[in-house]
Amino acid sequence: MTETTQTLQMPLTALGPGRWTTLAGPEWRNPGGGLWGGYAIGLCIKVVESEPEAVGEALSLTLTYAAALPAGELDIRTRRLRQGGSIGVWEVELRPAGSEEVGVHAMVTMARRPPTPAFAFAAMPDAPDPDSLPCPVMAGATQHFGAQALERRTLDSFPPEPTGDSRTLAWVRSRRGPLDKALLGMITDNSAPRAFYALGPTVMTTTLSLTVYLHATVAEIAEVGHDFILVECEGRVGAGGASDERSSYWRRDGKLLATSEQLCWYREHRREPPE
Repeated sequence: MTETTQTLQMPLTALGPGRWTTLAGPEWRNPGGGLWGGYAIGLCIKVVESEPEAVGEALSLTLTYAAALPAGELDIRTRRLRQGGSIGVWEVELRPAGSEEVGVHAMVTMARRPPTPAFAFAAMPDAPDPDSLPCPVMAGATQHFGAQALERRTLDSFPPEPTGDSRTLAWVRSRRGPLDKALLGMITDNSAPRAFYALGPTVMTTTLSLTVYLHATVAEIAEVGHDFILVECEGRVGAGGASDERSSYWRRDGKLLATSEQLCWYREHRREPPE
C-alpha cells in the first residue's frame, strides 16, 4: 500500500525506501516543452523533507540539469549519504517514469539549526515599493517560467533587452500559499538569464548547474507569509558558451533569506533568412 502526500501541487507517492513518484502537470512546462528548472528545485526540497529519516531542514542544495524532464509522471530516487549529529547529506535523482536516464541530479544538505550569535555583512539594496511596480508578462508565457506559481513586480521589461548592466531588482511573491523552503527554492530560478542583458532575447540558454543556500530557518521564512521578497540578481561574465549569475533574496525587513549561484550554457540563435 502506498502513502500519498499532497503539497504545493507536488503529489508525492512513496513506493518504498528511497523510491517516490510524482505527477508533474503541464502547468510546470516551459514553452520549449521541458519542465521549468525551478520546479525541480522545489521538488527536491519537498521529497527530502518527506523522507522519514531526514533530520533538520534544508540548508543547501546543488542541482545538475543533465537533461530536460518532460511533464507527466516522474520517478524519484533518494539516498542518504551521511547523517551526523547536526548535518545530513542526501542525493536525489529525478527521471522520466520508467527511464534509467537521470534528468536532474541534486545534492541536498539537511541541518539542525541551533541558536547561535547572528551577524550580517550584506545589506538589502534600496528598491521601489512593490505596489508601485508593474507585473511584466511576455505574451503567451503566463503559464510558463513559473508565472503560474509566482508573481513578479519589476521595472524591467520581459523579455530583457541588452542594457550593458546585468543587475536587476524584482519583488516576487507566491501565488501558491505562504512562502516556505520549497517555494523559496523555486524563486531562485525565476530571473531571466543574464546573457539576455548582454546579447538580447534571441540567445538560446539553459541552466547547467544551480546552487542554493537557504540561510533562513523555516520559522524565519514563514514570517514572510504571502508578502513579496526582493530578488537582487547580477551576472559577471560569459564566454565560450558559459555564463554565470548570482542572486540574493531579501525579506522586506532586510533579512537575507537565501543566496544562489548559477552556471548557464548559451549560444546565439541565428535566424536563417527566408529563401
